[in-house]
Amino acid sequence: MKAFRLDELEAERAANEGAYLQFLRERNMSVGLYALDAGESDPQQPHGEDEVYFVVSGRASITVGMETTQVGRGSVVYVPAGVPHKFHHISEDLRVMVVFSPPES
Repeated sequence: MKAFRLDELEAERAANEGAYLQFLRERNMSVGLYALDAGESDPQQPHGEDEVYFVVSGRASITVGMETTQVGRGSVVYVPAGVPHKFHHISEDLRVMVVFSPPES
C-alpha cells in the first residue's frame, strides 16, 4: 500500500516551488498534485496521455477542446490524450489531483 496526505503533498509541492508535484508513478499510471493560484495563468500544453482531473479545492473554468465548464471542489474532468486544455478564470486558489494513464512522460 502507498498512502498520502493532501496537506503533506501540498507542503512538499510548495517547498519545491513548482505548480506540479508527481507523487506516484506506477507501470500504468502516474498521479500528481497541480496548483494554480487565483488569477494565475495555466501554462500547460496538450499531453500524450489521457488525464483525469479531480478538483480538491478552488474554483475555475476549464476548456477542453471547444468545450468549457465551471469546476469547483469535487469536480471530475476527463481530458483525452492530445486535446488542448487549460484552466482559466481561476477565482479561488485551485488544487487539482491529476491522474495520467499511461504515466506522464
